[in-house]
Amino acid sequence: MSSTELPGSRASAPVPRTRAVRVAAGEELRSVTLPGLTLTVRARPPAAAGLPRALYVHGLGGSSQNWSALMERLEGRVDGEAVDLPGFGDSPPPDDGNYSVTGHARAVIRMMDASGRGPAHLIGNSLGGAICTRIAAVRPDLVRTLTLVSPALPELRAQRSAWPTAALALPGVARLFSRMTKHWTPEMRVRGVMALCYGDPGRVTDQGFRHAVEEMERRLELPYFWDAMARSSRGLVDAYTLGGQHGLWRQAERVLAPTLLVYGCRDQLVSYRMARKAAAAFRDSRLLTLPDAGHVAMMEYPETVAAAVRAFLDDNSGRS
Repeated sequence: MSSTELPGSRASAPVPRTRAVRVAAGEELRSVTLPGLTLTVRARPPAAAGLPRALYVHGLGGSSQNWSALMERLEGRVDGEAVDLPGFGDSPPPDDGNYSVTGHARAVIRMMDASGRGPAHLIGNSLGGAICTRIAAVRPDLVRTLTLVSPALPELRAQRSAWPTAALALPGVARLFSRMTKHWTPEMRVRGVMALCYGDPGRVTDQGFRHAVEEMERRLELPYFWDAMARSSRGLVDAYTLGGQHGLWRQAERVLAPTLLVYGCRDQLVSYRMARKAAAAFRDSRLLTLPDAGHVAMMEYPETVAAAVRAFLDDNSGRS
């Protein structure tokens, strides 16, 4: 089976629509429809013609909105677009129900191939970092450079703060958690997520918090929300157990593209101690460490991350 081929898909019932997803000023949404797969893409019209393409891939439980701040700050340097992975953001579930890291990577590859636009600067966070690593390893022709923010690569001893997220992979846990927390308000859920993902939740503005609550309310209305979370968590855990050429660390060693690694020292989901191992695994890499950042540095410190990405792209301008 080729890297872009999907196994036979099954017909699925129409996905009911909920309230509209938020679109920030200067952004636009479009849908990419492929056999068995529909993806929503968030983009900013490029500031100039001929800019190199950049593609942003979010993490578990996230969406293309996670990249809005960084996209805005890089719009003069790249022609950027962020994808909602299948079952997340405004993208419906895939017809084949495949939420593995390989399944998500295949969805992104199919979208890139269908665009006919050639290679891109690939930028991923957390689960999106694992997905981008796999893409860069199996389809180097699609990747100019690779930027990974707290990539979810296998850890032998995960931090205790990451255990509840990994537990979603266990059969029935997501359903149980949904029942146990049914009385939680969207505000309570958002505060919990921010406490886990941010080095300093106090950096979130009141407006940012309101937008996050609105998005949480929208997602909780989706009938497949918990299923997508559970299956994607299971897919990530399964990817951690793979050995040989399919192992994520082995694939990191195969990446040819120049790689920028961004780690936050206050990350509660991906340990900062993995930064040195990642820098050694990716053959052509540089490392940016942010002492006060958590798991989503591009949301906490978008100016700092954007400056590092611009310098990184400038140093590799021959690939642009």
